Amino acid sequence: MRKKYTSFTYSSSELVLPYPYLDTILKKSTKKSSFHSTINSLSPLFRRTIQNKMARIILTAPLFYFFFSLLSHQTMSQPQHMHTFCSVDSFTQTSSYETNRNILLTTLSLTSSLVHYLNATIGLSPDTVYGMFLCRGDINTTSCSDCVQTAAIEIATNCTLNKRAFIYYDECMVRYSNVSFFSEFESKPVIVRYSLRSAPNSNRFNQTLSNKLDQLIPNVSPSTLIPYFVEDQERVTQLEGSYDLVSMIQCSPDLDPSNCTICLRFAYATVSTCCGVPSSALIFTPKCILRYRTFVLPSPAPSPSSLPPISPTSSPPLSLPPQLPPPLSQPPPPLST
Repeated sequence: MRKKYTSFTYSSSELVLPYPYLDTILKKSTKKSSFHSTINSLSPLFRRTIQNKMARIILTAPLFYFFFSLLSHQTMSQPQHMHTFCSVDSFTQTSSYETNRNILLTTLSLTSSLVHYLNATIGLSPDTVYGMFLCRGDINTTSCSDCVQTAAIEIATNCTLNKRAFIYYDECMVRYSNVSFFSEFESKPVIVRYSLRSAPNSNRFNQTLSNKLDQLIPNVSPSTLIPYFVEDQERVTQLEGSYDLVSMIQCSPDLDPSNCTICLRFAYATVSTCCGVPSSALIFTPKCILRYRTFVLPSPAPSPSSLPPISPTSSPPLSLPPQLPPPLSQPPPPLST
């Protein structure tokens, strides 16, 4: 009996999960296959959590759709769909590739409550499926899980028999392919969501944002709390006025620092050339995310010292009342009756 290996990556740790690829799976039997898991370089707590989660991922195609039908009826926060890309090339329904694709999407969904990023490889050539999800680092794990689960449902529904697919939401992305894409910079497909309102101090804004990227990119590191994620807020004060600039950059952890820098610079160039000078933008590429927002501050009230002096004015002369007649020297005679 040959073994089929599934590898997952969590930050710098790799999980290798071999399990027998039984004929009952290919025949769409509802019987689950047993497997043994070997997990390296992980804490015991995380190891037990992953083992408990992964004990449920060996699903046949019918169980996959049953699993996701249950998810679709759960109460989840609804991320905003941005775009779905399905390839032209396709696979045959009920094929080994379809089974592997379904197992991959189930794996991504189950793991999304633990981490913000995962890549996975399922199956043997020529039916190997490669996949990943990446959640924005500024959302919590609950929102990440909701987004990835929604994306997995939609990508399987909208790209039913397509060999490669991307789906972008405002909080996450999910993709799968028959060709390995790990550790490579990719420029397509890219999606941009931006504000129609111009950025404050628009003549200088592009340079301000470029300078901010120069500051943040060196801080992208696997050792941060959310790997390869950096967020910053800065008060920008210029002659035209003041505003807060909130910036976020993030790379897929499979990229090396050089390709991460290339990816983020490409994301910045995309929004600066396509969309004018928007006050806020969210750019998703296959391997990195750039987001920024601006908040204009109200102009401060002028201080008393800056008010113009009051110029003195001459008051009109006071007018005296008309002079009363002099008093009578004698009282008037009495009235006759």
